[in-house]
Amino acid sequence: MEALSHDCAHVLVDGNRCPKWRWTSTAIVEGDAKCLSIAAASILAKEARDRMMIEAAGAHPQYGWETNKGYGSPKHLAALREHGPTPLHRRSFAPVAQMAML
Repeated sequence: MEALSHDCAHVLVDGNRCPKWRWTSTAIVEGDAKCLSIAAASILAKEARDRMMIEAAGAHPQYGWETNKGYGSPKHLAALREHGPTPLHRRSFAPVAQMAML
């Protein structure tokens, strides 16, 4: 699902670089602290992600996602060590990336 409309004039990105896409955009370091629209989008994205993690917890109950929302809690890290990562784990998540190097 593409969240941006095709007629979007300009995108503000929280970070130090913009993705390679068709929209004109500006990266703003610490944008969620400097720009109200980025801050609002950040809250909406976090709420959507939390709902996705609660739903995913049904398929992967051992990770405790219904409470830790995918953050590196002790229960989540212990489950990663015991069960390994799922396809839902970001490969850039440090504990997963470290496992890949073993």
